[in-house]
Amino acid sequence: MTGSLHVVIAGGSGMIGQALTTELFAQGHNVTVLSRTSRTSVKRARSVVWSPGKTPLDLDALGRVDAVVNLAGYSLSAMPWTAARKKRILSSRVDATTTLVDAIARAAQKPGVLVNGSAVGYYGNRGDEALAESSSKGTGFLSDVVDAWERAAARVDPAVRLVIARTGIVIAAEGALTPLRRLARFSLAGPLGRGRQWWPWISLHDEVNALIFAIKNRSMSGVVNLVSPTPATARDVIRTLARRMHRLYWFPAPGFALKLVLGDAAQEMLLSSQKVVPTHLIASGFVFDDDTLDRAIVRALRDADRRSL
Repeated sequence: MTGSLHVVIAGGSGMIGQALTTELFAQGHNVTVLSRTSRTSVKRARSVVWSPGKTPLDLDALGRVDAVVNLAGYSLSAMPWTAARKKRILSSRVDATTTLVDAIARAAQKPGVLVNGSAVGYYGNRGDEALAESSSKGTGFLSDVVDAWERAAARVDPAVRLVIARTGIVIAAEGALTPLRRLARFSLAGPLGRGRQWWPWISLHDEVNALIFAIKNRSMSGVVNLVSPTPATARDVIRTLARRMHRLYWFPAPGFALKLVLGDAAQEMLLSSQKVVPTHLIASGFVFDDDTLDRAIVRALRDADRRSL
């Protein structure tokens, strides 16, 4: 895709959605954000209220739509995962995706591509196994959620190119790094569990660029792992953060204690090991700006400092 594009983003008020919207505008594109309220965090973006799972969406009413990016979903960071939260985590993703897929099916003028959010949780806890896009589904709650999420997206009209963006831990000024920064600030950073579990990560900067790459690259379709080409363990991530913040790395958080406080979320998000590799991104010619953990964390800390001014 070339020229100025009109991109519709569901979940545009989240961390990734805001950054994606801002970058699309910087590149001269137009953005419509689908939101449950009429407000949007990026002033230039048009906000359209929608009710996924409840009210059909009229995509034609939005004008010419070149691409749809679906990042909608209830936050996984709301812990512990109670039965009610688990239900919402699943339904928010499936309902949003189904609403978009149905809207595309009814649209007279269909978008060229649907980039549907997904997660590396699909692979489950796999130890030191290298996990490419062709690797099998794992086990556990998150794996089942992602599987249902992706199946909903797979129903999209075959005339529309579909990209499933399986994202890892996003290194940014906010998000997953926020609680780790707080621990490091008070010299309470240390290994979570044994610290040897692989954490598939990507900088927010590269995440946004990869999503735009997926929108524009007509040869890209199917599942794409949005992770760094440099695998890192939980110990690597937290130790690098502590070092860059000039703080100690020493205070351990035993796995049993994390499970006691956070339940299933601790096992599936903090202690699970997933050595995911971005096979399709690399093969497609995507270039990572933050190809090392140190670069990603330096960028995130710099952005955090700017926001505090």
